[in-house]
Amino acid sequence: MAEASIDSLSPRQLHAKAWAGEYELIDRQLSPLGLRAMKELHLAPASTVIDVGCGTGQTILQLADRVGDEGLIYGVDIAEELLSVANQRTSHLKCVQLINADAQALELPSNSADAIFSRFGVMAFDDPILAFSNFHRLLKPNGRIAFCCWRAFCDNELDRFPLLAAGFRSPSDETPFSFSDAAYVRNVLASAGFKNIEIASYDEAVTSGDVDAMTRVLLSVGPLGKIARENPAVKSAAEPKLREGLRSLGNGTSVALVASVWIVSAVA
Repeated sequence: MAEASIDSLSPRQLHAKAWAGEYELIDRQLSPLGLRAMKELHLAPASTVIDVGCGTGQTILQLADRVGDEGLIYGVDIAEELLSVANQRTSHLKCVQLINADAQALELPSNSADAIFSRFGVMAFDDPILAFSNFHRLLKPNGRIAFCCWRAFCDNELDRFPLLAAGFRSPSDETPFSFSDAAYVRNVLASAGFKNIEIASYDEAVTSGDVDAMTRVLLSVGPLGKIARENPAVKSAAEPKLREGLRSLGNGTSVALVASVWIVSAVA
């Protein structure tokens, strides 16, 4: 079957295609943030974990290091293209099962998971309270959930700097920042039945590598990436401006920008 043309792909498919194409560089950038959230799960060997929005599988590999061969990890993602990469990366692990589904309607047995984890996979639900109520159902009594999500756009150099460098003032889509209000996040979790809710601000300078690597990633994902992948002409105009901006940071071997997130954890 012929591959679909770029023009025929939906925004979600364009995002998945871009992410799959640069997943190694994106993993390098986001890994420290996910690991900080994963720490809050206090995982024991042989645990059952659901990875919500597992993407191309790096977080599955990191979870597998913690639960071991006797554990079980369900990697859940709505994008088939990302799960295809995840399958290639995790097929050697007997403890992994991949599920192509919308996580907010995930159909697994109640009280079956010790933990639920997500690295930036919980901000786009149509009904967040319904989604987290389902997660609460899936967890065993006193099971834990932990995830990282973006704080406000204005707080995030990682998202703000590329847009400003390319000549834009604000993102075209606020969905990634839908959990930027900590009070809102707390209300969602409490309404879904969670207790012992902890929401901590966390900032870390992250990188995908040198100017070339950062340019590739920032033109593929994130607020500037969304504009660029949906408007090829904009991408061509934005690339030299972004490169110049990144070079101005003064370190050609590794260019870092500060990511500002919430580290959220709670108990079922």
